[in-house]
Amino acid sequence: MAEFQSSQPYPPRCQPSRRLPDFLQSVNLKYVKLGYHYLITHLLTLLLIPLMAVILVQASQMNPDDALELWVHLQYNLVSVLVCSAFLVFGSTVYIMTRPRPIYLVDYACYKPPSHLKVAFAQFMEHSKLSGKFDEPALEFQRKILERSGLGEETYFPDAMHQLPPRLSMAAAREEAEQVMFGALDKLFSNTRIRPKDVGILIVNCSLFNPTPSLSAMIVNKYKLRGNIRSFNLGGMGCSAGVIAIDLAKDLLQVHGSTYAVVVSTENITQNWYFGNKRSMLIPNCLFRVGGSAVLLSNKSSDKRRSKYELVHVVRTHKGADDKAFRCVYQEQDETGKPGVSLSKDLMAIAGGALKTNITTLGPLVLPVSEQLLFFATLVAKKLLNAKIKPYIPDFKLAFEHFCIHAGGRAVIDELEKNLQLLPGHVEASRMTLHRFGNTSSSSIWYELSYTEAKGRMRKGHRVWQIAFGSGFKCNSAVWKALKTVKPSPDGPWEDCINEYPVQILDGGLHQ
Repeated sequence: MAEFQSSQPYPPRCQPSRRLPDFLQSVNLKYVKLGYHYLITHLLTLLLIPLMAVILVQASQMNPDDALELWVHLQYNLVSVLVCSAFLVFGSTVYIMTRPRPIYLVDYACYKPPSHLKVAFAQFMEHSKLSGKFDEPALEFQRKILERSGLGEETYFPDAMHQLPPRLSMAAAREEAEQVMFGALDKLFSNTRIRPKDVGILIVNCSLFNPTPSLSAMIVNKYKLRGNIRSFNLGGMGCSAGVIAIDLAKDLLQVHGSTYAVVVSTENITQNWYFGNKRSMLIPNCLFRVGGSAVLLSNKSSDKRRSKYELVHVVRTHKGADDKAFRCVYQEQDETGKPGVSLSKDLMAIAGGALKTNITTLGPLVLPVSEQLLFFATLVAKKLLNAKIKPYIPDFKLAFEHFCIHAGGRAVIDELEKNLQLLPGHVEASRMTLHRFGNTSSSSIWYELSYTEAKGRMRKGHRVWQIAFGSGFKCNSAVWKALKTVKPSPDGPWEDCINEYPVQILDGGLHQ
């Protein structure tokens, strides 16, 4: 074959790189790091292989007289052997009886509102203008926030917000809550074929809408749940309350007999719309949208085969003792007496501090030994040698295959992608959930998990890290392990649109 030659000079982007040695060096360092992680991870196995080989060689060289002598020696020490065996059996029994019960996630469902509740940017701005509640600077501010938010044109508002003027009544708020909660629960019971009366524990979390009777009582009444059900209603705990509810369900399933727990996570928009002109209180109007989820957990060993995931860890961090953290997401009235939720300019810095504290606790539980050794060595060098060494940032990509970062806003996802040194693929589920459904508060991490399943990316043994932030200020993490190659459940939120994603989101616009 004749060699291809060209008299044309290289195009600017095709010229041989002058930084080839740097590239080769980075490649070499990459493989050195991979080799180091492999060595540390399999160190025990690598040490045991020579030991087992020596034992086998010695056993093969043992003559019959040595074997007989060993048997006689064991006979004279029969009491010692029996005592050791008894202690071994007793210890094993105590361990099996006292170890925590495994908690299985049988299935979950995310509410998808009907198409007539979609709200495009133009409709949002038109309704805001026609309401007569906002001045021109406030309208322009909301328009800019929408354009840069990362939200798409097909997010959802409750029916009451589509009315002119908006129907902000208690009855309308109850209707929104019922549509979301019952919609998710109907789908969950249908997919799992669990009878409502089989549920022994019910936990509902909704931060801003807490009527009497409670939301959990509304569910008990609707599905005629049994009279001795243990029901809880969590309010005012922000967007991370979904992980808190999972943690509470886990603790209850440890102490109660074989049963099911249902966790319902939602938020309510109808009575919590801000009709003022304070900019820090206008941002939630632009980000929050209708959504909710229902999760079925089980402590029954018989449910392992049909369950999707097993709960591995829950780590909770609360920064409420710090005044700035406590007030960075704060429900209050503005100067004119109009209620809303104010977001502090320090929010991202506070969230970063809460995340740092959270992963300091989570890291030793999930990171491979190789990463822990590197972190510890850097810390010791910094303390003892007083050297100007940057803190080593653990590579959480070695601990997890999938990341579900709360879709609180574009800035939140950007910040975590940067701080955790994640790749665009790791935050794809979060960005696409924000685009398709907006900030659905505590349920957003379940829309993200559903996206990963709909893309066919969840394999047996994969580990999932759900990270959520909430008022207070809190950062909470839940770690799950896939028990099988997970397929999306019927009638999922992404079923009719997953082929359209991912989309590319740019400043000031959206491009397919």
